[in-house]
Amino acid sequence: MQPWSVMRKIILSTSFFTLAPILLFISIIYFLFLSYNSRLHHGLISQSANRGFAFAALPPTGNVLGDSIISKDIRIETVRNFFAKHKSPLEPFASNVITDADKYGLDYRLLPAIAMQESNLCQKIIANSYNCWGFGIYGKQVTKFGSYPEAIDTITKTLADNYVAGGLNSAEEIMKKYTPSNLGGWARSVNYFMDYLQ
Repeated sequence: MQPWSVMRKIILSTSFFTLAPILLFISIIYFLFLSYNSRLHHGLISQSANRGFAFAALPPTGNVLGDSIISKDIRIETVRNFFAKHKSPLEPFASNVITDADKYGLDYRLLPAIAMQESNLCQKIIANSYNCWGFGIYGKQVTKFGSYPEAIDTITKTLADNYVAGGLNSAEEIMKKYTPSNLGGWARSVNYFMDYLQ
């Protein structure tokens, strides 16, 4: 008798209920093998040779973000928002305030604070003077500028050279020379707006 025919007789003589658990076990093993093989093929399981390594795409050689993102000085936005909130014509010149303050070593908040105190940020100024700071205005004498940038530069330089450099660092000390007849309200307002801009 052939071995295959013996095996066939055994299988045929064995009841279905005896073979069912064996077939089920073999089927589960087979499907697990197929699933593992498929995941391995699609890269879902790392091979042992790759353990301990992380793979990532290299960034492009060009500076992708450099051309589209410009770093902004937060102070410019702070001053610009302050001007915009009060509908000041100084809004487009916020960067001038920061640039000139840095150039002359002055606190960037001082000029906007004085402009707010003196003219409500240029809402109340002498026509065509571009002088929002009450700078050089005594009675009928009025100092006029050709533009807001010129005014910002001149006044910032003057405050740095003739006030701060001489030891007049606080609003109270500046007030004594800038508006000597004031009894303290000017300095309190300037300090208030400087704190607001911080």
